[in-house]
Amino acid sequence: MRKLNRVLNSCMKPIVPIVLLACVAVVLPLMAQMAAQAPASATAPVVSMHVKYGPPGQAEVLGTTFVDWDALAVRTTANGQLRVAFDNPTATLPKLDVHVTTLNPGMASHPVHDHAWEEMILVKDGDFDVSINGVKHHAGPGYLVFFASHDVHNMVNSGSTPATYYVINFVTDKALTVPDMPAAEQAVPGMLPSSVIDCDSIPSAPTPMGTMRASVIDSPSLTFLQVESHISTLAVGKSTQADIVDPGDELFIVKSGTMEAHVNSIAARITAGSFFYCAPNDKRTFRNIGAVPLVYQVFKAMSDKSPK
Repeated sequence: MRKLNRVLNSCMKPIVPIVLLACVAVVLPLMAQMAAQAPASATAPVVSMHVKYGPPGQAEVLGTTFVDWDALAVRTTANGQLRVAFDNPTATLPKLDVHVTTLNPGMASHPVHDHAWEEMILVKDGDFDVSINGVKHHAGPGYLVFFASHDVHNMVNSGSTPATYYVINFVTDKALTVPDMPAAEQAVPGMLPSSVIDCDSIPSAPTPMGTMRASVIDSPSLTFLQVESHISTLAVGKSTQADIVDPGDELFIVKSGTMEAHVNSIAARITAGSFFYCAPNDKRTFRNIGAVPLVYQVFKAMSDKSPK
């Protein structure tokens, strides 16, 4: 059985009011984003800044760790705000980078750029123009954006108030050797293309684990053996099955409600906006201890090093 990150062990007591991880790191200054409903091809060449891979800022292998939204340090940037969470290797990945970006009205995340690793964005609030390979798309609250390898992208706050999104970079070994060519040009059959998806419009269905589930993406890609995201809803007072395990690296973001999470027999209380990383095959059980339905979104990465 995998041991939890020692930060988790030292900080958590039975049902702590959300544990904040100490492995907050310096994240890549880039705050990536969005994509296209289908592989987007520009009608004219797009000038892009190529971003090279950099090793994680922290050497410690990340174990299951909880992050309290209210306890995240906020750094003011030229275009808004930045909250950093993870910049570490995991047991199966050379790097996991998770941070949260807020853009002021009219501001861009960064110049249009591309990189080998594939990136996921979850819009927390606000509205954005997402550019992928020169094609613009709208993304609002609850939208997921997937940037496929080397597809050129950036995003702009298109609203009149600050707008915030989570940035999730599961960097696999494949990302270090993938061809230096936009995924849209490679057009490999069966691989997930850059995508912009309204997650909240996807219908839910009951699962054997006691939740309602809306499947958002579930596909191989150029750098993932399988990449998957879904939204789970747990009714008031209900629990999932006990001691669920999964071989993937997973990030859980609580969208609404209050979760009591038990991971390897350690408990934490997690509220809306907060999130946590769950290491492969750690045992977990979730319960809705709030007064409204508990809604959380899961992002899972499978690589060649994931446990079989």
